[in-house]
Amino acid sequence: MRDFDIIVYGATGFTGRLVAEYLVQAYPGRGRWAMAGRSAAKLAEVRDLIGATADTPLVVADADDPASIRAMAERTAVVLTTVGPYQLYGSGLVGACAAAGTAYVDLCGEPAWMRQMIDAYHEEAKRTGARIVFSCGFDSIPFDLGVMTLQDAARERFGAPAPRIKGRVRKMQGGFSGGTAASLKATLAAAAREPSLLKLLASSFALTPGFSGPHQPTGLIPEYDATLGAWVAPFIMAPINTKNVHRTNFLLGHPWGEDFRYDEMMVAGLGDVGKAAAEAISKLNPFASDKGPKPGKGPSKEARDSGFYDLLFIGEMPDGSRLDAVVTGDRDPGYGSTSRMIAESALCLVEDVTGDGGVWTPGALMGAALRDRLKAKAGLTFTAG
Repeated sequence: MRDFDIIVYGATGFTGRLVAEYLVQAYPGRGRWAMAGRSAAKLAEVRDLIGATADTPLVVADADDPASIRAMAERTAVVLTTVGPYQLYGSGLVGACAAAGTAYVDLCGEPAWMRQMIDAYHEEAKRTGARIVFSCGFDSIPFDLGVMTLQDAARERFGAPAPRIKGRVRKMQGGFSGGTAASLKATLAAAAREPSLLKLLASSFALTPGFSGPHQPTGLIPEYDATLGAWVAPFIMAPINTKNVHRTNFLLGHPWGEDFRYDEMMVAGLGDVGKAAAEAISKLNPFASDKGPKPGKGPSKEARDSGFYDLLFIGEMPDGSRLDAVVTGDRDPGYGSTSRMIAESALCLVEDVTGDGGVWTPGALMGAALRDRLKAKAGLTFTAG
């Protein structure tokens, strides 16, 4: 019997604090969870600020102290970590969870590192029963489960999955997190040191070892989407989301076919105005400025609560038939919605899903169970028709 169901590692950081606060508010009185970080004093301060009970356990753990990381992993059923960039601070924790048979969820959008962890720990996690689940935030749950929702509906209506799906971000308010920006910078720095990573980063099948499917739409340049009658532009999170979607298909034994094609883009608008907007978006780097949030910092509660997103998934069947699915969220994607998604992912592993060990995606391991939790508790909707 482990001491805890969930340890929130990184609880003194901005996103980790939001996760801990969500657990306090959404599940009052629920015991068997703890807050972890480098400083007991800072953990106690956050515990009091978020209204957690005074007896909420505090666990001191530091990525620079492997023994403390191992001890943390051995005490809990699930480690929920917001301590990134994961390629700088996460490898030891993944290894410790794999060795201890401990489930793990994070917010990783760093595909080269994820592939390294798959290669290093997938078999060990299978042996010990550790369920390692990356990308349990805005990248990539709404997209992973959005595709799954559409494919469920396609099989029901047409008797077969859609071989081609377009993911389209129709509306979104709220920025990306400081951790996302830091992760991208760390990834680019790693690629500069090791150019071979560039090929991995460019491949839609970077997370499907031993399998490479058909050529995929790149989504790297503005284009006119005849299906929508609108111009679309590159979406900054597509390089991680598309890889996770293909890994879900891969892990499930290719229920959507080995020839499945998928891409993601942002809807820019109609006519000449839409074309100009798409071209402007394609030249914009939201991480280029130093004005964005720093790791550990983030927007106000008012800004988080006023954020939202609206995602459209278009399934195209071989006979020309079309089926759509829509995913919405009622908080800003980078913080408010993400903190809820990762918390519910951890709870899903504790309460709803067993499954074999290994390195998973949210969709492949938790699927409909997680979707139901997010609809009931986290402000997301999933519809198809």
